[in-house]
Amino acid sequence: MTQHAQQSVAAADLPERGQPLAGGTFVTRYWLNGEERALVLLDNELTGAWGEYGQDVTGAKSYSDGAANTRAMAEAGSDLAAKVLELDAHIPSHLEAALLMSAKADGVITLREDRWHWLSTQYSAYYAFDMDFEGGWVDCYGKGNERLVRPVRSLPIQ
Repeated sequence: MTQHAQQSVAAADLPERGQPLAGGTFVTRYWLNGEERALVLLDNELTGAWGEYGQDVTGAKSYSDGAANTRAMAEAGSDLAAKVLELDAHIPSHLEAALLMSAKADGVITLREDRWHWLSTQYSAYYAFDMDFEGGWVDCYGKGNERLVRPVRSLPIQ
């Protein structure tokens, strides 16, 4: 895995929303597991299957922790998750995708509206959540099918 130089950010060093941070665009501040964090959207776009249809990935059921979900996906054999982790990033969780949609609606970031995007949150052994960033629709889709991913980083705020 490629190590990204910036592992955290000081609160005083946070840019305005929509400005560059940690190799991407600063989206928003949020709380995850009792820690305030900065969500950063990368410009990379990857396409692939979420994972194996019918495989239950028990560690990928968090609605909030996309990094934990993505690691569990990679450990279960997801090529897409492994590629995202190589960027020192993760696939957005259900919560992180909602924050991305909110930032898009506020004009802070741009996301493709012509493709559905995978989320790292598993729905079942057969389906995972995906989101349409045109209207913010969340659905679930067969894990073996291809979807787009826009990786994110989540940095602790010091």
